[in-house]
Amino acid sequence: MPDWQETNVLIFSLQMAAALVCAVGGALAAGRKRLDLVGVVFVSFVAAVGGGSLRDLLLDRNPIFWLAQPSYLTVSLLAGALTWLYIRRWPAPGRFLNFVDAFGLGLFTISGIQIAQEMGQSTLICLVMGLITGVAGGLLRDLLCGEIPSVFQGGELYASASLLGGGVFFIVETSGADPRVGALAGAATVVGLRLAALRLGWRLPVLKIKDSQTTRASSRRAFSGRGGGDKKRRKV
Repeated sequence: MPDWQETNVLIFSLQMAAALVCAVGGALAAGRKRLDLVGVVFVSFVAAVGGGSLRDLLLDRNPIFWLAQPSYLTVSLLAGALTWLYIRRWPAPGRFLNFVDAFGLGLFTISGIQIAQEMGQSTLICLVMGLITGVAGGLLRDLLCGEIPSVFQGGELYASASLLGGGVFFIVETSGADPRVGALAGAATVVGLRLAALRLGWRLPVLKIKDSQTTRASSRRAFSGRGGGDKKRRKV
C-alpha cells in the first residue's frame, strides 16, 4: 500500500505542475483567437481546473481542489496573464501548444488516478477519473475557443494515451515500486505517446458509416454515367 502522506505531496506537485502548463496552453489557444486579457485569463483558468473540478464533483470530493487550496487558482491566473503579456510582445513557438497540452494530459491523468485511489475507488474507476481529469480541461478550452476538441477529432491518440499511461502506472505500482516511480512512468507514457502520435501521425482506426441517401445518390450517379456512355456509343 502507498504511503498516503507522501502520496499527497506527490498529488499536490503533479496537480500544480499540470495546472501551470494547462493554464499556459489555455492562454495560447485563446491568444490565437485574439481574445482580450479577460478572455485569455478565463480560458487559461478553465483549462487548468476544469478536469479536476469535474473529477471532484463526480467523486463527491469536497471542497473542490482549487477551493481547498487557492494556490491553484493563483498559479492558473498568473500563468494566463503572463502568457498574454508574452504573446503580445513575442510570437509563441509554432507547436508549443501541443507540447504543453501533452504534458498537462500526462500530469493530470496520474494525479486524477491517485486522488481516486486515495478515496478507495476500484482500478477501473481510478482509470476513468484519470481520463476525465486529463482530458476535460482541454475539451472545455477548445470549446470556449470555438475548436473541435482534440479528444473528439477522428482517430486522435488522446484519450487512449491517457488510458494507456494509467495502465502503466498500475503495472509499475503493482510491482511494488515507489509511487513516484509509477507516477513518473505513467505520466511519461502519456506524454510520449501523445507527442509521438503528433510527430509520426499515429491514429486509431475510425468507424465510417455510409449514409443510405449518400449511397443511393452515388449509385444513381454511377448508373447515369454508364447510361450516358451507352448513348454516346449508340450515336457513333
